[in-house]
Amino acid sequence: MAEVTVHGLKGSSGSRHWAVILKDVNADRYLPIWISPFQANAIAVQLAGVNVRRPLTHDLLKTVIQEGGGEVSHILINGLVENVFYARIIMDIAGRHIEIDSRPSDAIALAVRTMVPILVDEAVMKRAAIIAQPATKNVVVEEEDKLAIFHDFIDSLDLDDS
Repeated sequence: MAEVTVHGLKGSSGSRHWAVILKDVNADRYLPIWISPFQANAIAVQLAGVNVRRPLTHDLLKTVIQEGGGEVSHILINGLVENVFYARIIMDIAGRHIEIDSRPSDAIALAVRTMVPILVDEAVMKRAAIIAQPATKNVVVEEEDKLAIFHDFIDSLDLDDS
């Protein structure tokens, strides 16, 4: 498993195309995951420390888990099938270990609120992560056609500017 952090959100307020960029804490690898503008907002609000008057959905989920005696342990991005990422929310409630299927964006929004680790299955990282290359090198990387859009997107980013 690779532990990652939320490196940033990339997109524009008028665009339907947003990505959460996850960075491997132990390597120079980035994992872009396409998400909706609503999910990007849910993550951004928490990362920016914005106070909202009423709880957002992920704040509500956090409260329900905690008030029910549960604790989120971590989230795991555990699959990539036909360009769709899959995740699990791992938690303990009343002495029971529970894993709940989730969209990665929802799991990440919950993780940033509960301050738990975000883990990615190594097979997913090997298949979809982008390895940052120094700008001075001319490196040709073979890429899977279905994931080429992620590579194009990452190439357009300035990953040092977060």
